[in-house]
Parts: sequence; structure tokens; C-alpha cells
Amino acid sequence: MPIKIPDKLPARDVLKAEGVAVMTQADAIRQDIRPLQIGLLNLMPDKIRTEAQLARLIGASPLQVELSLIMVGSHAPKTTAPDHLISFYQTWEDIADQKFDGFIMTGAPVETLPFEEVGYWKELTQILDWTRTHVHSGFFICWGAMAAAYHFYGLPKYALEQKAFGVFRHRNLNPASPFVSGFSDDFQIPVSRWTEARSADIANISSLELLMESDETGPCLMVDNKDNNLFIFNHIEYDSTSLKEEFERDCAAGKPIEVPHAYFPMDDPGRAPLNRWRSHAHLLFGNWINRVYQTTPFEIDRIGS
Repeated sequence: MPIKIPDKLPARDVLKAEGVAVMTQADAIRQDIRPLQIGLLNLMPDKIRTEAQLARLIGASPLQVELSLIMVGSHAPKTTAPDHLISFYQTWEDIADQKFDGFIMTGAPVETLPFEEVGYWKELTQILDWTRTHVHSGFFICWGAMAAAYHFYGLPKYALEQKAFGVFRHRNLNPASPFVSGFSDDFQIPVSRWTEARSADIANISSLELLMESDETGPCLMVDNKDNNLFIFNHIEYDSTSLKEEFERDCAAGKPIEVPHAYFPMDDPGRAPLNRWRSHAHLLFGNWINRVYQTTPFEIDRIGS
């Protein structure tokens, strides 16, 4: 079943070119089913690219999904055209009365700041509290995962001396979990962050279960089974060239940056990187959407009750 996104959203052409099924409003109305309502709180600076990355994974589901794009109202993005935001985004206050089967919160380029020093932290904590009553299942990514885990459980983050940057091997810690069903025992995921969470801290929080971990970069995916919330500290949604572009951007800016670990063939930035995580990205998001579909109320107003 295709994903329903605004007809003129730039991601539509990208997804159609890749063979991802995308439906129009008229087609969606003709189908006598309730689509899953998924909200995307996009905190990334390149909003158009992030929309495409996540819509690509959500749109691969056999279920009909309606994606709503959301932004914080207390921060004005500097790298996305105002026309794009006006045309396709709503602020959280605009949708605060709505309920969602699933809600995704992305990372943001503020990870080295203490959480309380982030300009929109107050609004973000209000949004996180709102998800408790208006969202059936949350999916928090990278800094978004660290921010949500800090707010909900007091889970600390730790600064790294050197950026965790590259493609790293991870282990499946609980193959019986529905969220990692079908995952290999060993797989690779892109990592790009200056901070980390630690397994020992997660183990001390009884409601959290660690599902993926790397010997080199630590915890990756954890779940709160009671609240149906997923937290991933890495970027399994990244495009093939995302790390390459980050590397080239930092090099051009004169920032100290290592060649991404195990990313370029023979560690040669002049060679095209190979995507070794795409199938697991589709599997993780497909598992999450399937779990949401199986457990969310048919009457969406019952969410939170």
C-alpha cells in the first residue's frame, strides 16, 4: 500500500523515481480503510532530504500511511526555504489536538549543547509530554532519541573525544523482539555523532530494553515496550552518500575530521561508497509500522485513553 504525502512535496518525485508507491488524495479517499496517521517532527537542517529518507522507508510498508510534516514553532529554520515550510509543514501547536498512531522525531545539529540550552527545549519537552496522551508509538532518532530518553528517564549523554563517524558492525541482542524480527545476528549501521549513551545507564532503567549494540560505538536501539516507544541513536535512515557529504562538508570548512570508518572502499574517499544497511533500514521501519498497526486502536480518538 502506498504512502500518502502532499502532491507537490519534493520527496514525491524522488520516491516515484525509486519505485516507491505514492498515492494521491483522491486515491486515498477511494480506499475504504483507515490509514495509519504518522507525524514527523523534523528537526534536521536539510528538511527536504530528511523527508525523502523517512518517507522512503515508511512508504515501503504494505499498509496505507498518511504522513504529516511538523516543525517546532519556537525556532525558525535557516536552511529550508520559507515557501517549503509554509506549503508543507504545520507547527506542533497547529496539530496539538490531533492524535497519531506513530510519531517520529529526528535528530538535530545541537548534540554538543546541554539539553536545557537548546533554544526550543521548552517546546520540545511539551511535545514529548504530549506524545504520552496523543501518540500510540514514538520513534526517536539520534539526538531526538537522546533528548527523549533524557526527558522521560533522565538517561544522560556523554561527550566523545572523537566523533563516532562511519559504518559500524552491530549485534542483535533480542531476535525475539518484534522490532528486530528478521534481522541478522550481525549487521552494519551508519553512525554520525559527538555524544553517546551508555549500556550501564540503560540497564539501570527497568522499563528500557537494549535491542542493538556495537562493540565500537555502544548502544544503538532500545525500546520501552510498555509505551511502544523506540529509540535509535544512529542513522539507519541515511542515504548511501550522506556520510560522504558530511565528510566533504567538514573538510571544506577546515574542521578536523577522520575518513568515515569502513565506509569508502579501501578507505579511499575518491571511490563511491557502498550501501550495506539499506535492507535493515527497511526491515526496522517495516517492523515498527507493522507493530503500530497491530496494537493501535481502530478508533484513533481512543489513543491515550
